[in-house]
Amino acid sequence: MCPIKQTGSRTSMGRIKVSHNYHDVSRGSSYDRETVCVEDHLCLLAECGEAQHQSSMAPLSRLRFASFLLTLATPSLTKGVAPGQIKNFVTFGDSYTDVSNYPAADGGYAWPTYAAGYGPFNLYPFAKDGATCSNNLTYRPSPPIFGYQLPNYFDEVKNGTISVDPEETVYTIWIGTNDLGANALLTGSDSPDVSIVPVRQCAVDVVKVLYASGARNFIMQNIIPLDLTILYSANSYPNRYWDEVRNTTEWNVFMRELSRSGNAITDMMLEALVPTLPDAHIASFDSFGLISDIYYNPQNYLNGTAPLNVTGCVDSCIYAINSSETGPSDCTIAEGTDRDSFLWYDELHPSEQTDRIIAREITAVMKGEVSPWATWLS
Repeated sequence: MCPIKQTGSRTSMGRIKVSHNYHDVSRGSSYDRETVCVEDHLCLLAECGEAQHQSSMAPLSRLRFASFLLTLATPSLTKGVAPGQIKNFVTFGDSYTDVSNYPAADGGYAWPTYAAGYGPFNLYPFAKDGATCSNNLTYRPSPPIFGYQLPNYFDEVKNGTISVDPEETVYTIWIGTNDLGANALLTGSDSPDVSIVPVRQCAVDVVKVLYASGARNFIMQNIIPLDLTILYSANSYPNRYWDEVRNTTEWNVFMRELSRSGNAITDMMLEALVPTLPDAHIASFDSFGLISDIYYNPQNYLNGTAPLNVTGCVDSCIYAINSSETGPSDCTIAEGTDRDSFLWYDELHPSEQTDRIIAREITAVMKGEVSPWATWLS
């Protein structure tokens, strides 16, 4: 069953008119499918799920070549957004981006809240704690982008809650931490045939679906180096996210491979996508590179009153094995300005100081300024 079925036709003014028909995504479906008709004679089938494993999907080895051929046939256009152009941004993702609660997952205000203030921009947040891209790929009992966040966004557009000019609006997508992690790809998804390939295709499909609805400006934030988090460190300990026996070295190595290969796959898919979306402006934001730079050069980013710390966290709780119901036995919590000395807030989430840095760089991108961590692909 399709979570979002969209059909559209071109209006007399040349804009794309898209109607939406929503259905809840059931856990048992083989895949989520979004049929997006952007012109009467052209229908783009955006699939996000197991079907992307099948032979109908072009092998990744062909993506760069296809992108190259399409680029030759596409005239050169101005890349990126102009200074002063962007007034709004809409966010999709997981707890890294969720602003619906205070404190957020970083122990304070999440990066979109800071970016809205730094701009200033109008923020329209749809990211939700615990989310994956699609629950039919990597199931979690949380609101995924497909099946929840996108339908909510389209509902609010339809009822007039959101009314923004596409030329003045950026759509950010930051998803993958939960898809790759414990109780998902790392330990075995509920769907055993699912791999990193359809999981990252799903993230790219978010751009396709939003583009078909009229969106034109996008920032795709890639996966952070999850192997540097405490949860996936070789020196990890039983914690609030995983208190069972595990081989921490194996987790660390596997997560290093998943995050790096996931980002490489996403880059290739975006390169192939760009020539197919006329007038779109897509930026690839290197969250992986930024977090890595903070990890290896904390003196350039962290400014708290405690010694700089990239291997510990603000809120650290050590559990006994299999003690999730009885709670932690040893917690250490940094207070006040000491918190700004940490890269991580807890065993999985960046700190509020790290989020301020992310917000600063994302703000620069949305303002049409140069950021060393962003590349406009179109």
